[in-house]
Amino acid sequence: MKNSLFRTKSLQQMMEVASDSEHGLKRELSAINLIFIGIGCIVGTGIFVITGTAAAQYAGPALSISFIISAVVCLFVALCYTEFASMIPISGSAYSYAYTTVGELLAWFIGWNLVLEYIFGASLVAVGWSGYMVSFLKDWGIVIPPELSSAPFNYENGWIVTGAILNLPSIFIVGLITTVLVFGIKESVRFNNIIVVVKIAVIILFIGFGLSHIDTANYVPFIPENTGVPGQFGWSGIFRAAGIIFLAFVGFDAVSTVAQEAKNPRRDMPIGILGSLVIVTILYISVSLVLTGMVNYKLLNVPDPIAVGIDSAGKSLFWLRPIIKIGAIAGMSSVILVLLTGMPRILYSMSNDGLLPPVVGKVHKKYRTPHITTIIVGSIVSVISGLFPIDLIGELVSMGTLLAFAMVCISIMLLRIKRPDMDRPFKTPFVFIVGSAGTAGCLYLMISLPGSTWVRLGAWTAIGLLIYFLYGRKHSKLNEMNQ
Repeated sequence: MKNSLFRTKSLQQMMEVASDSEHGLKRELSAINLIFIGIGCIVGTGIFVITGTAAAQYAGPALSISFIISAVVCLFVALCYTEFASMIPISGSAYSYAYTTVGELLAWFIGWNLVLEYIFGASLVAVGWSGYMVSFLKDWGIVIPPELSSAPFNYENGWIVTGAILNLPSIFIVGLITTVLVFGIKESVRFNNIIVVVKIAVIILFIGFGLSHIDTANYVPFIPENTGVPGQFGWSGIFRAAGIIFLAFVGFDAVSTVAQEAKNPRRDMPIGILGSLVIVTILYISVSLVLTGMVNYKLLNVPDPIAVGIDSAGKSLFWLRPIIKIGAIAGMSSVILVLLTGMPRILYSMSNDGLLPPVVGKVHKKYRTPHITTIIVGSIVSVISGLFPIDLIGELVSMGTLLAFAMVCISIMLLRIKRPDMDRPFKTPFVFIVGSAGTAGCLYLMISLPGSTWVRLGAWTAIGLLIYFLYGRKHSKLNEMNQ
């Protein structure tokens, strides 16, 4: 097994690293903290942007059904994540789970794609945060010129120079959050908790005040007739919308990246993962019903559908418009924070396994955070969000996420077969049905992505394999353990 590409790491070996109280990460997170981390990462651009496009182009008022479908697929994946996180409470998320089941090479492949998801995902959200912040400041008479709030490069049949210098607001928010993360997970969680409270309050305000402005005529027809083109309304449109808004649920998996910092992971990880998903699902369905009731779905194909809903109510809800922008800014801030929290901890786990240089896994003596990796990741995200058009890699983010999700579903079924005797504080019900359904759902969404996305994934994978074969395989801790 020493030289095998599919050599696995035992659960005992994983837990020995996790139990290192002197050099490891500090356990300070409660179940409530974990729920807030999940909500912090999930609720962001999805609810403030994607809802409008999905309703206007695909599902109409039946968008709420699309959210239910996506939530069910996510539930299948979340149940598999929950069993792993309670059983193997260490940093690394899907990477660590794959290492114990399907072997080192596939674990590296998953970890490398999680790098793709978290780094480019954080960059994408940072650019969105910049747009909302520029708009909000403009309402108060503070104008940030386009030269300092947009990317200097764009891609239209080739690279072009836009004339902008850099996206300064996106660099600012990434730098601020990176600084907060260096000083400790407890301080970061407090910051996230405040943000989560703000954005949930804003969403509840919209739902509460929007209810009285619903025109039931906007619900007719609830399922618009299909145009003759698959995916444009009708039931095919509902499923198409479900695939698009799936990204609005991505984030619950980030809870598993801080498992090694949970006070009682065997009990609290299931609460954190499933609790955050349930709360977010209720919020999403409520917002979609209120929004499509306030505004005809045909008018929602805009970047700020929630604001359009408020405008439809006239002057009576005009006061809510700036509050909604604050909620969007807060929502995206917490998403960036959680993504920048998760990514260094995945790299930390890979370094502890010898697949990356030791410096990557170094923990600050005082703050007990992976500070060097946090700074490196924050710097990379700042460069990407400040200089480049992120829309080109949005689909790649989805691909990396779906790959990780599918692998978790497969891994949990394999582990039930290989190690049925293992202690499982949480057991996924009907595991082979749930795991198969989760895998099938993820693969279906992957297949629906454009062919160009697969080409970019191939290039990213090639770079990752080069790093693994030149460094990771040689320095893997399993080489020492199997000697």
